[in-house]
Amino acid sequence: MLLQNLRARVSARLNGDSEGGFTLIELLVVMLILGILAAIALPAFFNQKDKATDSQAKAFAHSAQVAIETYGTENGGSFAGATEARLKEIEPTLSGAKKLTVASAEKTYTVTVESSTGNEFSIVRSAEGATTLSWKEKGDGGCAPSGIWSK
Repeated sequence: MLLQNLRARVSARLNGDSEGGFTLIELLVVMLILGILAAIALPAFFNQKDKATDSQAKAFAHSAQVAIETYGTENGGSFAGATEARLKEIEPTLSGAKKLTVASAEKTYTVTVESSTGNEFSIVRSAEGATTLSWKEKGDGGCAPSGIWSK
């Protein structure tokens, strides 16, 4: 009985029946699959910070638009004389905007905010009251190739 038991154990050991692990080939295949998945997924995440800072600049540009429209309402429909400082008084959150610039006239204005990526986002109001949202690419970020961004 002992001899048969010992013979069965040695036989199982030689056949590899009692071994419970992965072969080198199986491990290499799994590592290859994980490497391919990482190569596909990682580039999609690298640009997210730039897209976020561009989105923040767009939000500042929209806040500046609301502030200058408020300025116009307070001044009988005229945007003339609107300055960055005055817009920051109307909308205090604009103090965090990087390079906010305002160009205004009687019935028109342009507000521009620069993102930390270097891209500039502008909102332009024509004399007829139509607004155009545009951007100038100077760095990386989340801008559409058309040069126009939406609200």
